[in-house]
Amino acid sequence: MIRVLLADDQLLVRAGFRALLDAQPDIEVAGEAADGEEAVRLVRELRPDTVLMDIRMPRLDGLAATRAITGDPTLNEVKVVMLTTFELDEYVFEAIRSGASGFLVKDTEPEELLRAVRAVVAGDALLSPGVTRRLIAEFAARSKEPVAATGLSELTEREREVMALVGIGLSNEEIARRLVVSPLTAKTHVSRTMVKLGARDRAQLVVLAYESGLVRPGWLG
Repeated sequence: MIRVLLADDQLLVRAGFRALLDAQPDIEVAGEAADGEEAVRLVRELRPDTVLMDIRMPRLDGLAATRAITGDPTLNEVKVVMLTTFELDEYVFEAIRSGASGFLVKDTEPEELLRAVRAVVAGDALLSPGVTRRLIAEFAARSKEPVAATGLSELTEREREVMALVGIGLSNEEIARRLVVSPLTAKTHVSRTMVKLGARDRAQLVVLAYESGLVRPGWLG
């Protein structure tokens, strides 16, 4: 059973998500929080598999709450998905840097929300092709000058190649086609790269790809 914590200051939004999630045989809502402080407290108390976290909340916003959760080694298994009203909300970029596994717009289709919850808990970052490539393009435009990423020198040539492809938003299947390997092989390369770099998930691998200069703006295609 996948346990989800809902963190949003709007009761109607939480009620809508709860109705959808609780109707699934493999998902249950473990709790609800109306602000960031409550969200962090409930995550520590309930240990859900994932948190659907609104960015704008009173007392402690979603960004600060996400940093508190992802920065706690004892909560390493908890995945945070940010909720935003706009697909390119400026706060989303900071959310990914803060350790969120991805983001969803609040008016996303119900099936997409369910798929996202299951994907994140399975270990895949929520980086759907369309929205993700816009996110990456915007992130790249805002990114600072490249800095040396700890551990990048430990990657094999193939792993660096795979990391660059992850950085431009390709899925494992797309990477497999690009490199003419099996999807399983592509997934293995991605996983090994994440382990070597200490990346929490695929989203952080994208950030590292840009911050290290392995991928630069204009490489999308």
